[in-house]
Amino acid sequence: MTEIAFHFNMPDKLAYSCRLLRKIYLSGSRAAVTAEPAVLAELDTLLWTFSSAEFVPHCGPDALPDTQAISPLVLTTSPAECAQRGVLVNLGQEVPAGFEGFGRLIEVVLLTPDDAQAGRTRWKHYAKLGYALIRHDLASKTGSAA
Repeated sequence: MTEIAFHFNMPDKLAYSCRLLRKIYLSGSRAAVTAEPAVLAELDTLLWTFSSAEFVPHCGPDALPDTQAISPLVLTTSPAECAQRGVLVNLGQEVPAGFEGFGRLIEVVLLTPDDAQAGRTRWKHYAKLGYALIRHDLASKTGSAA
């Protein structure tokens, strides 16, 4: 069964995701990231620029299947079709199709009311399906939610 973890109360979803994806990559894991196309485009740019000393190799949804197969990180709007089956990071608003094919799913949720509500809806969906959910609250690590 897929391990599902929620990372709540992120002030900046994409900056946090860059650090998270760097950690996943450096651990030797392979991952896919799913979100709306505009979010993936912005993340693609950030992954090239967020750290001048480190590069996180990745490819986008338009990459050839052979490129996706060898890339440690794939940005995709269709995770069910993705060859990566280690970690799935969801930056989108919906439950990602095919999440069950991954060993781990990480849901990243912003502080904003709309994103928090969408996160709660996804939490309830997974809980209803019987998944044990892991909670990582950034607000409890920093001492405040603001």
